[in-house]
Amino acid sequence: MTDTRSGDPDFMTSLERGLQVIRAFSEHRHHLTISQVSQTTGLSRAAARRCLYTLNKLGYVGEDDKRYFLRPLVLTLGHSYLASTPLATLAQPCLDQVSEQLGESCSVAVLDGDDIVYICRSAEKRIISINLLVGTRLPAYCTSMGQVLLAQLPDDALDAYLDRVRLVARTARTTTTATKLRKLLKTVRESGHALLDQELEEGLRSIAVPVRGANGSVLAAMNVSTHASRVSLDEMLQRFLPVLTQGARGLGSVLLG
Repeated sequence: MTDTRSGDPDFMTSLERGLQVIRAFSEHRHHLTISQVSQTTGLSRAAARRCLYTLNKLGYVGEDDKRYFLRPLVLTLGHSYLASTPLATLAQPCLDQVSEQLGESCSVAVLDGDDIVYICRSAEKRIISINLLVGTRLPAYCTSMGQVLLAQLPDDALDAYLDRVRLVARTARTTTTATKLRKLLKTVRESGHALLDQELEEGLRSIAVPVRGANGSVLAAMNVSTHASRVSLDEMLQRFLPVLTQGARGLGSVLLG
């Protein structure tokens, strides 16, 4: 459970708990009992029950035989962010163009805590086991867009990240030591791109570049992903990277306008 900031008189603990309950549901946890919500969030059973009861009355969750599930009204929370964020609104045409030109999926993500969150995606109909949709969260350290975004962090913020994050091996190729990751991120920052070969999932390769705002600051990352059996690393650098870089610059120029 997160810090409830009990010393802050303006902090609403009840709101925090309600949001924790909503986040307890995921792709792999569609229907949850009160006990499961309590275990996932760290809330007491009584607090979890009250949150679920309130969310049910408000229409955000439903109940079926003492198992709770999210209702479509929850989508309005994410839609409000996407509708109010120029980056998410303006990115789609740029992604579609890159995706059409390369024949592969193209995405934009931002850094949120220790994860990246997909805010826009143009997907080719290829088969990969990870279902990447808008709103998907993935660990930053083992994704190309995550490495691009981590590489832009100030030194103190990167130090704090490396101190707290647990570098779990998603595949045999995943970078799992802070020393190696720090060295890798330095290379990413200097080269202006991140190229990952099956670090997140076996068979999945991706390349990412930063999307910069008016003052040159990195607002997001854009990537292209493909299957290792279809595209070599050399082709990703020689053919994919120029198209991806042009797409990111195009998005940046739209944001500047």
